[in-house]
Amino acid sequence: MKFAIAFANTGPFVQAESAISFARAAENAGFESLWTVEHVVVPANYSSSYPYSDTGKMPGRDDHPIPDPLIWLAYLASATSRIRLATGILILAQRQPLVVAKELATLDALSGGRLELGVGVGWLREEFDALGVSFEDRGRRTDEYIAALRTLWSEKEATFSGEFTSFADCISEPKPLKGTIPIHIGGSTEIAARRAGRLGDGFFPVEGDHDTLQRLFDVARTSAHSAGRNADELSFTTSGRLAYGERALDEVAALERLGVSRVILPAFLFFKDTEAALSTYGSEVIAHCSK
Repeated sequence: MKFAIAFANTGPFVQAESAISFARAAENAGFESLWTVEHVVVPANYSSSYPYSDTGKMPGRDDHPIPDPLIWLAYLASATSRIRLATGILILAQRQPLVVAKELATLDALSGGRLELGVGVGWLREEFDALGVSFEDRGRRTDEYIAALRTLWSEKEATFSGEFTSFADCISEPKPLKGTIPIHIGGSTEIAARRAGRLGDGFFPVEGDHDTLQRLFDVARTSAHSAGRNADELSFTTSGRLAYGERALDEVAALERLGVSRVILPAFLFFKDTEAALSTYGSEVIAHCSK
């Protein structure tokens, strides 16, 4: 089992020194990866419903800093050597695909091939409006941009023709260190599960009880099979909020039986006494589950 930390670029870790000490402590404790969130802007008084809260609002204040995930990860890449660097998630439909393909490949190459790309379609309509990107077609745009990224990463002179982006004979260097970057589809819906099966290297449902996770994983596997892909090659990542505390080992074991290969804990668990909290979790949980 792999262990990771979500919402890594939030709270005290938006500050430079705190971010570096946090990343190094997580690496030393045995965490496999850090996963960032993103919002380019958060329109004040938004009315869109945040899907992971009963209140319909994101946790915390709307004006809490959310550093750009790729810049934040690049900053930490030079201060670490083993821990993987992940977006959880990048709102891919909001980004120009040729530009983000170059950014991602550059970060992956400079970090020694440590990048994991988590993508989602987004939920905040007002943010899409501010960026001038259609909210309604964000799903189709996401699918197409995934294909465009892989084309740019794999072809020397890349050509692609789609509904939202087209280019011919484009050279994009550097390439990712291993020729591509793992793409994880985020979301806790059957639509996201089907997208993961069709297009993803992994699936990352943000939340759900064990029965819900099992159902979503089955949907992803069925989708992969229908698309002619090997469902056994899909990796499954999910939130591990219950994998903390006295019953952490039991929860990790239960998730592993469901097919989960990566458990992600929220960063707020480590906001206080960060190094000690990370070290304790590493010795009490990670060391027992990563053998």
